Amino acid sequence: MEASLTLAGLAAGLLFAGQSLASPMLWQNNSLTYLYGKNFSVDAGEIQQTITFEHASGWTWGDMFLFVDNKWYNGLSGNDGHTYYGEFSPRLSLGKISGRNLSFGPITDVLLSATYERGEGRNRNYLLGPAVDLKAPGFDRLAINTYYRKPDGITGKPGGQWQITPTWAITIPVGKSDILFDGYIDWVVNDAGSKARGDYLAKNFHFNPQVKYDLGKALDYTPGKLYVGIEYDYWSNKYGIEDSDAFNTDNNVTNFIVKAHF
Repeated sequence: MEASLTLAGLAAGLLFAGQSLASPMLWQNNSLTYLYGKNFSVDAGEIQQTITFEHASGWTWGDMFLFVDNKWYNGLSGNDGHTYYGEFSPRLSLGKISGRNLSFGPITDVLLSATYERGEGRNRNYLLGPAVDLKAPGFDRLAINTYYRKPDGITGKPGGQWQITPTWAITIPVGKSDILFDGYIDWVVNDAGSKARGDYLAKNFHFNPQVKYDLGKALDYTPGKLYVGIEYDYWSNKYGIEDSDAFNTDNNVTNFIVKAHF
């Protein structure tokens, strides 16, 4: 718990520091999400509850996204049934820093994308690679990030993996309100390491969309502030652990979610 609070505190400090500077930040959005789901693969505990803090912002040099998950596994996993996980993902816009219009075809910008992943203990990964923002009919937002993924804290030297990460958001008007369909895919396309050395990481595919109803807008409150809905979490070879008859690592779970933006 102490480490997760430290990570959350660091995130909050970065936000306040950015706001206090004379203005490289162009916009920001923060949110808290509550998730409730059952029967997760790999993670112990029949019921998993998560509270997630998310921050997204645009800057004169690019953009940034971060989140911190605090998870409870009904007393069966982690430190007294609790664990944490977070990611910090800045992207450097080549168009913004060069002052040039790099758009061509459906591409609106070319970026350099990085991610630092941190879980409990020495569960850490470093990712770096090119990205593009895209303009497509019906999408509020569409981007494709590609990464070279390097683990840290694993016995041996498993080497790196290549990852493709599309992210998207689509707003669908429904009656007096909207449905927001957004999410991401993390597709790790190659195996790494060696089973003989015990540092093997399997290729894996993580599909994580959310379908949310804008309850605030339906109740004549400020649109885009309060959502209810579901999150579908499919993850083959979860955490890079190869699925087998002896140990199921293919995650297939639907979470109930409530999300508040501020």
